[in-house]
Amino acid sequence: YRLSKRAKQKGRLGQQEIRDALLELFPELEPDDVKSTVMGETGADIQLSPAARKYIPISIEVKRRKSALKTVYDWIKQATNHDKGDPVVFYRSDRHQWLVVSELPHYLKLIRSLTEDGKQ
Repeated sequence: YRLSKRAKQKGRLGQQEIRDALLELFPELEPDDVKSTVMGETGADIQLSPAARKYIPISIEVKRRKSALKTVYDWIKQATNHDKGDPVVFYRSDRHQWLVVSELPHYLKLIRSLTEDGKQ
């Protein structure tokens, strides 16, 4: 399966958005600590240095789709309507693990609060 030039560009821009958000969240990191990988490379879409892993102990896969997962966005909207808290969706398909979906700002706040508390 080969991606079109436009799809690769869209994916690369998505990775760069996430990279930039992480570098903004952790100003103590250098640009080389959080890098967007070249499209088509194996491994995580965002490469983290050992220094970055101390703050961001996750493996990152970035996906951008035109309209896929519309239902997930509907669920987030539904959670937003419940109350004033940050919307979070817990989802599980049969015979699979639970997944948690949240908006990027909420997730970044969680990562930052964990590192500020000295936890991992």
